Amino acid sequence: MRVGVHINRFDHPAGAPALGAELAASGRAAEAAGVSWLSVMDHYFQMEFNGGAEDPMLEAYTTLAFLAAHTETVRLGALVTGVTYRHPGLLAKIATTLDVLSGGRAALGIGAAWYDREHEGLGVPFPPLAERFERLEEALRICLQMWDPAANGPFEGTHYRLAETRCVPAPVSSPHPEIMIGGGGEKKTLRLVARHGDACNLFATSPQEVTHKLDVLRRHCDAEGRDYDEIRRTITYSGEAADEGDLDAFLHDISGYAKLGIDTVILAPSTGAPAQWIERFTAPAVRRLADLD
Repeated sequence: MRVGVHINRFDHPAGAPALGAELAASGRAAEAAGVSWLSVMDHYFQMEFNGGAEDPMLEAYTTLAFLAAHTETVRLGALVTGVTYRHPGLLAKIATTLDVLSGGRAALGIGAAWYDREHEGLGVPFPPLAERFERLEEALRICLQMWDPAANGPFEGTHYRLAETRCVPAPVSSPHPEIMIGGGGEKKTLRLVARHGDACNLFATSPQEVTHKLDVLRRHCDAEGRDYDEIRRTITYSGEAADEGDLDAFLHDISGYAKLGIDTVILAPSTGAPAQWIERFTAPAVRRLADLD
């Protein structure tokens, strides 16, 4: 099982002027630790569980581009982009640019969006949930069409219409950046994973719950004629053991997932200065989790 790091706090003790150096140090620390995935949230307001909108938040793709310049091997992505935040044609171009400039290390993490306060606060339309899922499926189809050099348009959907789906230069990743669909919704989200996704991301609620979600995903794959084993399965862990630096407790928590075919466990440091946390906790976690395989 591999380890990812999800940076979602930017309240550095020294304030905003220290964030660039801290993120650069975090990227270096992640690669030195053997981390395989480095992500940030795609939000414009900070989440309530991290202090709320009054606390700092950086724009995701600008931050990922900065991290790309300070790393060499780790895969980079948003966990996850809300489909409502960017027109799909522009999102595909943004993700492609990150992929090209990082040497093929970009992933497109995407979901149906949920944070109504952020939309209302910044004047971004927030359609009903059913429509957001319709837009999510169309966005996935648009991205895949734009990443197909033989299919330059048009795209005619219910919510999006593109005269040209041209994307030059094409992604460096082959055949395209990994599409990671976030969420465990059984009727729609996991069906979209089976139909369009290369990876899924679930919360590490319990091995039993994750087993159930993966069983649902397998059934959707069967219905779609998709090989379940083609999909990279990841979980996001937010237990107290990582916050407290208790490696043994963390390994106890995570051991139940090791037999489920989980490829990567993603850790979210609860600090605005994550570089030292990565060195102190994540590096030994990478080594110990490798022993579980």
